[in-house]
Amino acid sequence: MQVVEVLVPGGKATPGPPLGPAIGPLGLNVKQVVDAINKATKDFEGLPVPVKIIVKEDRSFEIEVGVPPVSALVKKELGIEKGAHKPKHEAVGNLTMDQVIKIAKIKKKQMLSYTLKAAVKEVLGTCVSMGVTVEGKHPKEIIEEINEGKIEIPEE
Repeated sequence: MQVVEVLVPGGKATPGPPLGPAIGPLGLNVKQVVDAINKATKDFEGLPVPVKIIVKEDRSFEIEVGVPPVSALVKKELGIEKGAHKPKHEAVGNLTMDQVIKIAKIKKKQMLSYTLKAAVKEVLGTCVSMGVTVEGKHPKEIIEEINEGKIEIPEE
C-alpha cells in the first residue's frame, strides 16, 4: 500500500502537476483518480484542499479529503484573494461571529482544540495575522470578550 498526499484546488484537480506525476508511476488510471478527487472536493471549490490517495496492492484506491487551511476558509467567507499586506495597520475584511463559528466547526476535527470555544479562538488568531476584523473589532478584543464571558460560544 502507498499513500500520496497532495494539495489540489477544490473541484478543479487536473492530471497535470502535482497529481499526474505523483500517481502516474503507481499504475493508476489518472483520469479516474482526478474525477474522484474533483467529486469529493467540489464543496471546497476554488480553495486549496489537502487530499490523501491511498493506493492498494491491487491498484484500487481510496481518497481522504482534508479541510482547507483556516486562512483559505476566511478568504472564502470574505470573498477576498489574500490577507492584508500589513495586518497591524490595515483591515481587508470583517467577519461576523457566526462566520467565525462556522469556520471553527468546519476545521475543529483537524485542530488541536478540544472545544468549539478553543477552536473559535484559533480562527480569531488567524484573523489577527490576516488583518481581518470580527464584528468591527480587532480579533484580540473578541478573544478577551470570550474569556470574560461577554461573548458566549455554544458547545457543539
